[in-house]
Amino acid sequence: MVHQDSFEMVAGCRIRVMRGGKGEPLLFLHGSAGASKWLPFMEMLSEKYDVIVPEHPGFGASDTPEWLDNVGDLAFFYLDLIDHYGLDNVHLVGTSIGGWIAAELATRSCEKIKSLTLVAPAGISVSGVRKGDMFMWSPEELAQNLFHNQAIAAAMPPPASEEEVLVLLKNRLMTAKLGWSPRLHNPHLRKWLHRIDVPTLILWGDDDKLIPAAYGSAYRDLIPTSSLEVIPECGHLPHVEKAQEFTSKVVNFLEGAAR
Repeated sequence: MVHQDSFEMVAGCRIRVMRGGKGEPLLFLHGSAGASKWLPFMEMLSEKYDVIVPEHPGFGASDTPEWLDNVGDLAFFYLDLIDHYGLDNVHLVGTSIGGWIAAELATRSCEKIKSLTLVAPAGISVSGVRKGDMFMWSPEELAQNLFHNQAIAAAMPPPASEEEVLVLLKNRLMTAKLGWSPRLHNPHLRKWLHRIDVPTLILWGDDDKLIPAAYGSAYRDLIPTSSLEVIPECGHLPHVEKAQEFTSKVVNFLEGAAR
């Protein structure tokens, strides 16, 4: 299915958006690596949904606005984006830092959200369970630690051009700004997760070395409407490492939420 690549002005910020498919809207919020390409799981989801994939302000080809200071700013930005597109009954899906943004958004308003899917989200801290420190890992260590299957890690292509290197550095810099201190969480978020009142699926890989799967249980216990599924032999990126299984679980959940 053909997707479109365009630029939109939202809240005074020019962002790049990929969009494809038909059906109920599914807004996907990417992780720290960005969303430079239309990936296989996006294509699979677009067979049933109108899949909208923005590059966050400060990432990739999107502008870096002066107002962007923290993840809460991005949560409000995406509420504005939902209004910009005139969307309703949105299936909101976020992974890693994008899952953190999605959780923050949903604590502020679920008025136009039909379901929430959090994939190994950052955002909270769990006593006694240490996260991996992506800011201290080398690029090689990061690739290895994101995947359970090291063959996938080894096959990840290096940047092919100076432009790709600059995008990589831009994404890493913005991730550091948003998640450096405190590391990848908002100490106040857990107080408000009970406000999320839409069906919520929490997905985690059992071999997540960045944000261990124990965080999934913590999120489940903090969101009253949530369920947790752990994918075996999978690292921090289920939508990449186990794309078919990830897509199947998400679609089954969304079809249940649509009833």
